[in-house]
Amino acid sequence: MKFGVVIFPGSNCDSDMIYALREDLGYEVIELWHKDKDLSAFNTTDCIVLPGGFSFGDYLRCGAIARFSPMMQSVIAFAQKGGKVLGVCNGFQILCEAGLLPGVLLRNENMKFVCRNIYIKGEDGVPAKIPLAHGEGRYYADEKTLDLLENNNQVMYRYCNELGEITAAANPNGSLRNIAGIANAARNVFGMMPHPERACNAALGNTDGRKILQDLLLAGSTVSAH
Repeated sequence: MKFGVVIFPGSNCDSDMIYALREDLGYEVIELWHKDKDLSAFNTTDCIVLPGGFSFGDYLRCGAIARFSPMMQSVIAFAQKGGKVLGVCNGFQILCEAGLLPGVLLRNENMKFVCRNIYIKGEDGVPAKIPLAHGEGRYYADEKTLDLLENNNQVMYRYCNELGEITAAANPNGSLRNIAGIANAARNVFGMMPHPERACNAALGNTDGRKILQDLLLAGSTVSAH
């Protein structure tokens, strides 16, 4: 399995993701410039990653300009063929703007940029400490969409406290139903606001991100959070 990391103007977490995948996890990584279109080196067992940052400076709406980059047209086609796609933070926003994932990421409920360690958990119920850094990370969708995500087990991660309890106090941005990450119905496109790539190296004092990336991209199917 190899990874392609798309680099947009304004990306500031692309190097973090590349290092985590290549150095910490030992996978082949190919850097992809947003103006290119060629994904011929990848097949459906591989993964394209949209990293965090501020693509195009977030001057319009987070991810709204990046969604029209030439590479994104190829990424959409890749996903439609069954290839894996992961979007982290700004990458999650881009996936929603591109229609590959439902819902939208709105301004944080407290109207402030949030940058700190938080906890999330998936189906195994084990809390993972993962860094968070965003100003527009409040996941929003209508009730019908939220119910559909729940019923199809497309909610991968929810914000929780260090004990694994899903509470309002553990929600850093006001995301509906404490949603921190979701998948599409086919389970090959994933988006999350926390940054697992920033928690993959022991030198940083935290390796919980390794499990998150492995669970998402290397398992046979996505897990859901309850």
